[in-house]
Order: sequence, then structure tokens, then C-alpha cells
Amino acid sequence: MPDSPIPGRRERKKAATRQAIADAALELFLEHGFDRVSVRDVAEKADVSTTTLFAHFPSKEALVFDREEEVDAALAAAVRERPEGQGVVEALRAHALKTWVPIVTDPRRESFTSLVNGTSALREYAERMWMRHADALGTVIAEELGREPDDPACAALARFVLEVPALTAGRDDPRATVETVFDLLLHGWR
Repeated sequence: MPDSPIPGRRERKKAATRQAIADAALELFLEHGFDRVSVRDVAEKADVSTTTLFAHFPSKEALVFDREEEVDAALAAAVRERPEGQGVVEALRAHALKTWVPIVTDPRRESFTSLVNGTSALREYAERMWMRHADALGTVIAEELGREPDDPACAALARFVLEVPALTAGRDDPRATVETVFDLLLHGWR
């Protein structure tokens, strides 16, 4: 029996519409620049109404970061659903190797990063999103370790872990970089 139910037709259609909107937005933003593309332009390219677009995305900036909720859920699952006996740091290492290394090596990453870094609204949104991820991950780590939700060690661990993608960018061997960072977390500075 599968772990999760297979999504129904309606859920699949919603997911496909959401993805079409996100794809159209990114294509337009990369081609013309974030500030030169309107929400109406994105809706038209995706062949949806602006009402439908806003039903899927709360803001224009959210169109660029369309996987924000998935990232939060995956980070929480990496900690909560880790194998028996596996520590939190090792679980987060496995998550980073499985999900972040492929992102860092994706050939589209450079143009995406340039778009975000070249647009103040996107940089600000990304910073706020990063803080939300860090807060959520810190809370999950604290829960799993039986600590207070605002435990400073758990918050620090979450923030450090979320810096791993930035630390791997531009490295010849992102996998080795991830391993080095997590070895430091597990064993300390030598």
C-alpha cells in the first residue's frame, strides 16, 4: 500500500495549472526582467485569468519561488521521518546530498540566481523566505530533540544548514563541499 494516496484528477489539474503558471512566469522574467513583466502578462502566457494566478500564488515574487512550501515540507520530513537511530544532522546531510546538490549543478541555476540578485524585490523576498525556512526548520529540530521551540542551538543549526546551498555554489565538487560542511557540524572545527 502506498505511503500517501494518489492525487485525484482535480488535484493533478490544480498542480498542472500551478506549474504552468510558474513556468510561464520564469520564462518571461528571464527573457524580459522581473520588473518589465506584469502579472497579467504571466496569466496570459499561462492561459489563465489573473484571479486563477492569484489563487495559486499570493504575490508576483512568489511566482519565482514556486517551491517554497515544498522546501519547508521536505526539510521537516527530512528531520521527522529520518530512520531510527539516525541523528538530525545526518538526516539533513542526506537531504542536502539528495536535493540540493542537483540544484547547485543545474545549468539553469546561474540565470535564476542572476534574476534574483538583480532584482531588489526578489532579493528581499528571498531573504524573508530564507528566514521563514530557518525558523520552521529550527522549530522542527527543537521538537524532535525535545527542546523549547526557540532553542538557540536548534535555530543556529537550522541557519547553518540552510547556508549549505550558498556554500556549494561555484565549487568544482558540490558533493564534497556538502560533506565537508556536515563533517564540521558533526565533529566541530579541527
